[in-house]
Amino acid sequence: MNNTNQFILSIDQGTSGTKALVFDENGQQVVKATVPLKTHYLDGGLVEQDPEAIYQNVLEAVGICLADFQFQGHSLDAISCGGISNQRETFLLWGKDGKPLYNAVVWQCKRSIGVCDRLKEEGLESMIMEKTGLIIDPYFSGTKLIWLYENEPDIKAAIDVGEAYFGTVDTWLLYRLTNGKAYLTDYTNASRTLFFNLDTLEWDKELLAKMGLSGLHLPTVRPSSTNFGQTDFEGLLDQALPICSMIGDSHAAAFGQACFEPGTAKATLGTGCSVLMNIGAARKSSGHGMVSTICWSTEGQVNYALEGVIVTCGATIEWLKNELGLIQDSSETEAMAKAVSSNQGVYLVPAFSGLGAPHWDMKRKASLVGMTFDSGKNHIVRAALESIPYQIKDVIGAMEEDAKLRLEVLNVDGGISANGFVIDFLADLLEKPVARVGIADVSALGAAYLAGLKAEIFRDLAYLQQLQQKQCTSPNGPCEAINLAYEGWKNAVRGINR
Repeated sequence: MNNTNQFILSIDQGTSGTKALVFDENGQQVVKATVPLKTHYLDGGLVEQDPEAIYQNVLEAVGICLADFQFQGHSLDAISCGGISNQRETFLLWGKDGKPLYNAVVWQCKRSIGVCDRLKEEGLESMIMEKTGLIIDPYFSGTKLIWLYENEPDIKAAIDVGEAYFGTVDTWLLYRLTNGKAYLTDYTNASRTLFFNLDTLEWDKELLAKMGLSGLHLPTVRPSSTNFGQTDFEGLLDQALPICSMIGDSHAAAFGQACFEPGTAKATLGTGCSVLMNIGAARKSSGHGMVSTICWSTEGQVNYALEGVIVTCGATIEWLKNELGLIQDSSETEAMAKAVSSNQGVYLVPAFSGLGAPHWDMKRKASLVGMTFDSGKNHIVRAALESIPYQIKDVIGAMEEDAKLRLEVLNVDGGISANGFVIDFLADLLEKPVARVGIADVSALGAAYLAGLKAEIFRDLAYLQQLQQKQCTSPNGPCEAINLAYEGWKNAVRGINR
């Protein structure tokens, strides 16, 4: 165990691009490559990606990463195993030959709002919540798959005759990388589909039948840390590499942040935001808009979680740049927010794709309120940044009540965790310390940890805990001004503007 010169290749396939990293036996990043991925935003709230582009995106990132690894004087033979983390609810359909039947339908896509309304009218909400831990919402894969079945005749025909293979991005990549030999997923990705039973840890045949999807091919489901097959990445490696972990990116981040015990939690500040709290070996239901899900799993242990899904986080900053032209780069926002002493009552409710937890109002539109002639672009930027901690505060409060657990510290990761204004404001708003792990790519780290456990590069969870190096931001103490500002945020969400 913990032999020297053992390396792990970790792939993090996200919404905006793919990162490929190599970690050493101490969990330290050695090399990293990033390749952007195009997303197609279409009329009617449709969001799609090209399946072949996703696959080639991964190969390109891995190729650059491995070349850099060799350039640093390492041998490719020293890489012992690989792991994959992925954007979760995005799904694909393909034939046995691996050819896509349709574009990848991205988690942000809103095409199935009507399907969701119908399923609720049919009284399926309580059954779906009881079995899957999820609410009926376009965010999750199942309703968008029903939309395809009902609106795309070729898809319906393929599903009905048993020729449609379903998979989240992890499954698609594994299928292609192994030339169809491995058709697998893990518990975390399966738990985001609306037809996976959280208690039996199997696909739920009753739900599939009620959705009209009984003919669908579904991957075999395994723990996140196990043997998923092997690949040479189409010749990028001289010999096949065992893939020893697959896990949804938010769950991977929780594992990478060492959320191993009940009550530990993390918030990933990416395009959207996932707040995930480990609640232990038994699932708990939420009465406040949280979803129940798998936190992470090994061959010997399954931990559950409560999750608050925030639909729009970093995407708000992209909107400031691309649509309003207020900034050229997201790094400018910290100084702009600090340039004004307060938000002066300006609030941006970023419901560009609806509001997620704990509100779950998918028909809500974004709003910018409280503007006066004294308001400038710095106030708008500050309001955009403040919307991130405000939404997290909404979720944490509901989560603590549901889980009957008190959060002691919030671990954060993702691109926006580098923004000092957001982190300081978050710590003061929560009145709790906010901790950041030493690297930005904590989802990739979590996938590497899980792969390394299976490959026996890492001994156990206690050993992984020892590898953690975190920097902590403490709150400045109770702040009346921030509490008043938060009350203003709640009014803005309710549509009350004073």
